[in-house]
Amino acid sequence: MSKLHLVFGGRVSDPQGLDFVDLEKLDVVGLFPDYKSAEKAWRSAAQRTVDDAEMKYVVVHLHKLLQPDAE
Repeated sequence: MSKLHLVFGGRVSDPQGLDFVDLEKLDVVGLFPDYKSAEKAWRSAAQRTVDDAEMKYVVVHLHKLLQPDAE
């Protein structure tokens, strides 16, 4: 199984948390087959909003959710 990763972001209520304010306005950057390409996409998206402390982008390790006992 490929190690799928999801990159998305949006406005958060607290910059230190993951409570996204409006789920309908999430920016889904995409799905990636490995961490290296997901990290590159995450850096690019996060850099575009670096001056906005309430915007946060994350990388989700989907492969860990699909097969939690695999690693």
